[in-house]
Amino acid sequence: MESNCVQFLGNKTILITGAPGFLAKVLVEKILRLQPNVKKMYLLLRARDNKSAMQRLRSEVLEMDLFKVLRNDLGEEKLNALVREKIEPVPGDISIVNLGLKDSNLLQRMWSEIDIIINIAATTNFDERYDIGLGINTFGALNVLNFAKKCVKGQLLLHVSTAYVSGEKSGLLPETPFKMGETLSGNRKLDINIELELMKQKLKEIQDCSEQEISQTMKDFGMTRAKLHGWPNTYVFTKAMGEMLMGKYRENLPLVIIRPTMITSTMAEPFPGWIEGLKTLDSVIVAYGKGRLKCFLADPNTVFDLIPADMVVNAMIAAATAHSGNTGTQAIYQVGSSCQNPVTFGELHDIAARYFAKSPLVGRNGSPILVTKGTILPTMGQFSLYMTLVFKLPLQILRLINIIYPWSQGDKYSDLSRKINLAMRLVALYQPYLLFKGIFDDLNTERLRMKRNENIKELDGSFEFDPKSIDWDDYITNTHIPGLITYVLKQ
Repeated sequence: MESNCVQFLGNKTILITGAPGFLAKVLVEKILRLQPNVKKMYLLLRARDNKSAMQRLRSEVLEMDLFKVLRNDLGEEKLNALVREKIEPVPGDISIVNLGLKDSNLLQRMWSEIDIIINIAATTNFDERYDIGLGINTFGALNVLNFAKKCVKGQLLLHVSTAYVSGEKSGLLPETPFKMGETLSGNRKLDINIELELMKQKLKEIQDCSEQEISQTMKDFGMTRAKLHGWPNTYVFTKAMGEMLMGKYRENLPLVIIRPTMITSTMAEPFPGWIEGLKTLDSVIVAYGKGRLKCFLADPNTVFDLIPADMVVNAMIAAATAHSGNTGTQAIYQVGSSCQNPVTFGELHDIAARYFAKSPLVGRNGSPILVTKGTILPTMGQFSLYMTLVFKLPLQILRLINIIYPWSQGDKYSDLSRKINLAMRLVALYQPYLLFKGIFDDLNTERLRMKRNENIKELDGSFEFDPKSIDWDDYITNTHIPGLITYVLKQ
């Protein structure tokens, strides 16, 4: 007997943007594995043409280890046949009107067939160029909305945002929508069209500069505009503006906004521990395991809001099932763990220390890397003082030696100076999350979990997204860190 979620996916035509991305891949695999009777999935990928789109689908999605369960269950031939029947890769770009689709026949076909639109495409660089962030996260979201409104059978648009659109607020952070023009910096008014014009004006001013200068100027400009309006970086600022545009112009189209927190490796499906690339916490874990993290800026009591990728996907499908066809609906779901099952940075640090003490990484020379617990400094002032005393003062001595004897230590000085500047820049970017004091309320998500538990016909865990089921010590020790080593470090 099928669950409501599995039944819901049956015979549906779904558009998924951002298909080569981590979360979108987990979603596509889940749908293929649990509901092979899905009618079709259009996967929007950035590519020159259909052939390039198919190549990206093969190399960046289907050939990943993520699909090994499906491959083992069906065999290569049957899996390829299923993919040919159910998946159509589409070359496109959400930053362009009509998602950049040039084939008018394909456009008409998609508008007449698609039932559900799921927008996962985003740029997640904290200090993204302002023109790129606005193009994808803000006006790209509006382009997806306008595309969805043209789908004659469209039952729902599900948009993946981020819980950190809340900025640096503290306390309990509710699942509430943004009002158009809302800002986090007091009485200041935010006009998204003015932001667009300012971005274009800045680009025009620097059009004769080198590509590197243009890139850095636009990154700095995005951070300046974000902080002016109360957001810590370009990423969350442009995502917040994307939510505003969707809420303002959705008309009667049912809209669900999913706000996940820090997404980590899969907890259970299709198998535990799959991850792609280093996420926010993972950079810290890897640096610590390699013995490179002697000191770190973080409040040990800060709650690190983590949530496994498969739980986010399960919440997405459950929310789509609940709201599909509900004309005029706008629902927001914060999907995280800080409210129901919090884990602090201090606890995560202790778990990682125990793991690498017992199972150290191996260095290039073949010897195990021995790690010490390191120093955690809870304020930026303390961290800056530590960096000055331990690194910057010795660096200045090295600089003097370099001036007096330019042939002796020049390369070493330049290399160390570059590394220290990079470290300080990264710490400045991550500081809002390392010292974060907010807890994400998930009342709507909890109600969704309760509704699912009442209606589901088989409680086999296929659509589990309750963070209370996570044992953090067990998950980090036996699933997440081994997954990082297997699917990121070794590859």
